[in-house]
Amino acid sequence: MTKPIQGLSNQALLNQTLPNASGLSEKGLRLSTADITLRERREWLQDMICQEYTRVKVSPPTVGNLFNETTFYTWENLRLSVIHSNGLTIERLTGEPYNESQDNYLAVILLSGSYLLEQNGREVFLQPGDMTLYDATRPHRIHSTSGFSKLLVSVPRNMMRDRMAGVEQCTALQVSGKMGVGAVATQFIQSAAKQAEHMASPTFYALSEPSLDLLTLALQSVRPQQFNLSRSRSISLRRVKDFVDHHLTNALLDTAMIVAGTGFSARYINDLFKDQDCSLMRYVWASRLDKCRKEMLTASQHSISYIAFKWGFNDLSHFSRAFKQRFGVCPTDLKHACLYQPLPLKGQNNGEICIKSLSHDQNSG
Repeated sequence: MTKPIQGLSNQALLNQTLPNASGLSEKGLRLSTADITLRERREWLQDMICQEYTRVKVSPPTVGNLFNETTFYTWENLRLSVIHSNGLTIERLTGEPYNESQDNYLAVILLSGSYLLEQNGREVFLQPGDMTLYDATRPHRIHSTSGFSKLLVSVPRNMMRDRMAGVEQCTALQVSGKMGVGAVATQFIQSAAKQAEHMASPTFYALSEPSLDLLTLALQSVRPQQFNLSRSRSISLRRVKDFVDHHLTNALLDTAMIVAGTGFSARYINDLFKDQDCSLMRYVWASRLDKCRKEMLTASQHSISYIAFKWGFNDLSHFSRAFKQRFGVCPTDLKHACLYQPLPLKGQNNGEICIKSLSHDQNSG
């Protein structure tokens, strides 16, 4: 259950009423500005949105009082919100911090009224039944001149990316709710929201997966034609490699840690490395070996064991075998050659001398 918002007592929460229900629903939590004094509403609503979605600035309507009522439903790994509001403007500003739990994409289905969303240099005007998507962590602006109702589906970024490459190019685009897969998706999610109070929790939760499937299909229908799948995969691969490179010294670095750190699934990551005839953990070990070799070529005074342990190895015999298999030379031989060579000539680095000397010694033998 969502934590009470500052300024709203537990008793006030218990006294609230959900549509067509008496008292607090066992599934949903309703929060409303109707329980807040007029002069405190803007600050309260802004705090609530900052806590539940992302950090924003709320501007009340120029005419009439500020009103907003939101009912939250936990929906397995998603969250469904039913929102009724008077006209208002919501802005997420550049540089505003956000919590990791708020690293979500938000799908909007407009139920009534008018609605403008701006993000990434695009703006979309929704009509009732239409859907759009935005990134809660990036700057955006939401504006409505009059009352409106909407559904909001919060989807964790990693889940959305696993399902759909190029999702970042689908923000602030209109998905029509009048025909095609857009109509199927929006009507299905609307039906689930309408019946949420009349279903057992396991049944309601079971609808989240097909809802996300339909939402993904609807977004794919408006994904720009110039979308470059290979470029998206390249960006994803670079992100994984950057994470690995920054954590090579951690001996605990494994698939689970990389999955948690990048937000990609293990299956997707290994699929990315297949394009390079490699696997994730083979890349990790190869990168560690490269770092060890590079340090030895600098004529480091540290022992081989120190260098190996520094870069995440915890078994010296395994390290030595892997090193020789990759570079064709034992780590002790390479380090010895680098330590007992004269200073490099101008324009020649120590590593070049070590390799040439080692090659000469092996050929002589």
